[in-house]
Amino acid sequence: MTMNKLERPIELAKTDPAPDTGKRKDILDGARRVFRAAGFDGASMDKIAAAAKVSKGTLYVYFRSKEELFEALVQLDRKDAAEQIFKIEDHDADPKEVLLQLGERFVKLMADPDHIALIRMVIGAAEKLPEVGRMFFEMGPCFGIEQLATYFDGQVARGRLMKVGEDTTMAATHFLTLCQGSITKRLLFGLAERPTDAEIRATVESGVRVFLRAYAPDCV
Repeated sequence: MTMNKLERPIELAKTDPAPDTGKRKDILDGARRVFRAAGFDGASMDKIAAAAKVSKGTLYVYFRSKEELFEALVQLDRKDAAEQIFKIEDHDADPKEVLLQLGERFVKLMADPDHIALIRMVIGAAEKLPEVGRMFFEMGPCFGIEQLATYFDGQVARGRLMKVGEDTTMAATHFLTLCQGSITKRLLFGLAERPTDAEIRATVESGVRVFLRAYAPDCV
């Protein structure tokens, strides 16, 4: 039996992202608008070409398929974001201050309308493009947890957080969950407006307070 187009397995590009030339950037910007407005299923190369103001021939010079274009868009929108958020330069600083600053950077990204739109796009396409979902998860949440766990390992060695042998990966997961509170979920479901910096700060402070009660040395 012949499979229809949607049933055929999709092979995504495994090469590194190409340089963002002006034309390529125009295409990605157009694709972003189309994917956000129509979703993955509703988007087409025709619509993307029109939004980017290029011919279909030019579009296919840069991207062989809608799937490849979507993957490139996710890579671009995730590029360097996690590294910037979870970069900790002073490992000797007070852990509470480090966590407050990191938590605010993290939640501000999570609450950004463009990031919320990206999450929705990836979730909407994940069933047909599981590799993109996996890539998004590994470039974002997994990378952040790993970086934070490494920081916690160093703080454990200094006797400033947790006990030796504590699961720092689980601790990192707890921390990121506590910092978000209900902010991200409410935004994803369209139940709230973007929070103010003061609201984000209050949520993060609450999360850090609970985290330290569980993991600070004098509480374990």
